[in-house]
Amino acid sequence: MVTGGAGFIGSHTAVSLVAAGFEPIIVDNFSNSEHKILNGLEEILGRRLTCHEADCNDADAMAQIFAAEKPAGIIHFAASKAVGESVQKPLLYYRNNLNSLMVFLELMPRHNVRSLVLSTTCTVYGQPEHLPVTEATPRLPASSPYGNTKAMGEDIIRDCVASQMPIKAISLRYFNPIGAHSSAIIGELPRGVPANLVPYLLQVAAGKRESLTIHGNDYNTPDGTAIRDYIHVIDLAEAHVSALQLLGSKNADSFYDIFNIGTGTGASVLDLINTFEQVTGITLPYMLGPRRPGDIEQIYADVTKATEGLNWKTKRSLAEALDDAWRWQQTL
Repeated sequence: MVTGGAGFIGSHTAVSLVAAGFEPIIVDNFSNSEHKILNGLEEILGRRLTCHEADCNDADAMAQIFAAEKPAGIIHFAASKAVGESVQKPLLYYRNNLNSLMVFLELMPRHNVRSLVLSTTCTVYGQPEHLPVTEATPRLPASSPYGNTKAMGEDIIRDCVASQMPIKAISLRYFNPIGAHSSAIIGELPRGVPANLVPYLLQVAAGKRESLTIHGNDYNTPDGTAIRDYIHVIDLAEAHVSALQLLGSKNADSFYDIFNIGTGTGASVLDLINTFEQVTGITLPYMLGPRRPGDIEQIYADVTKATEGLNWKTKRSLAEALDDAWRWQQTL
């Protein structure tokens, strides 16, 4: 069962699951995704995937889906995800992101569903003292309700497993997913003004927005701009497949672990812009602006644990991710 399976990461994970021999069942309420992504999945896969249009907070609806589908495991993406909005609407975020997780944790033992992969985030590290960050890097207080829901979600699962609830779970702490399927049939569909750098950059390149603003060029980094760890969404999708396979191989009744999912390499905002220009031949208009409150200076992952524990590593470059994303943008 792939909750939020019509979303950006969920839809790409559905494709990777099929490639690995799994049968994804999508559950999505389409509050932040589009039905046309299901058509895209059908075009890529050559058949229609089962999709239940339902809210993961609706325990009765979820119980009916569990009973009908009898899933072997769950990959839980469904959540509200805009940092800025979470500051304005904290209760919406706590209710949506945490209640939905608890609905699944209550239903899983009743329906003998053992495996759970949770989507979390590197924002739990805040601005770390040491780079790259490992899974042992201390979590810092979240700078937004969104980030706090992800940290709390990890804690809820950890406590459930510690109580000997018969659940095997993995939390994947994502870094910065970008890119699109190589077919350019599915990709990221932001609603309104994109909050993330790459979707905004793509809209500037496509002439839909006038110019890009780089928020801060006075950071303590080689070129003064902020550094992030950008990972191709297909590499990220494949990490979920590896996590599910690892859970399936565990004989223990209860199990929990956390993995960083990134490339292990940081790229600055200017690095990303320059790579995009080299890949596409397009010159991007941009201007320098002040830092944004809450933005961290730099973060990138140590992925040793994921490489060894999940038998997984990234295969696609920043240039490939931007090329795929640009070809997807041109279809919109």
